[in-house]
Amino acid sequence: MVFDGILIAIIIGFIRGGSLKRFADLTFKQGWVFPLLLVFQITVFYFQNKIEWVGQISNLSFMAVYVVGLYFLWANRQHPQFITIFIGVLLNFIVMAVNGGRMPVSLEAASVIDPYYLEATKNALYAKHTLVTESTNLAFLGDIIPLSAPYPREQAISIGDVVMNIGVYLFIQSVMVRKKDKLLTTTT
Repeated sequence: MVFDGILIAIIIGFIRGGSLKRFADLTFKQGWVFPLLLVFQITVFYFQNKIEWVGQISNLSFMAVYVVGLYFLWANRQHPQFITIFIGVLLNFIVMAVNGGRMPVSLEAASVIDPYYLEATKNALYAKHTLVTESTNLAFLGDIIPLSAPYPREQAISIGDVVMNIGVYLFIQSVMVRKKDKLLTTTT
């Protein structure tokens, strides 16, 4: 979902006359953390069903990604909208933490997704997600919002995803679209 939000924000930024050039001027504290987290998460996702011990610790691995990601966002909160992104990530972290390191997905919301994904989730092959059951804690923070046509990709998202994507959208807009200086004129 985050990639969708980024792509939509960039397209709208271009429509609004924005440019990607201003991203080159951004600086982040511990800027190396984000790309490392992305590579780590992709690696765990790829190997979790191929190497047994990676699958056994995948939920803890994903939780560690969230903790380090939250640290990165907090350390860079001077950037506009990072607090909003932080809140969205925190909501996702909380629901995963109270459910054994897995994101709960409602069966109803997951019904719009590829049946393979749903079957993998039922069989616990997709270690980042689990189906909502009676024992799920804070299920309302899980992936309970179905997205389907006319949205181009069918998926289930969480309230945290929505908040995070609002923050990402606003951040990208603030970087891409330069506000014109307003001339203040006074009449005396």
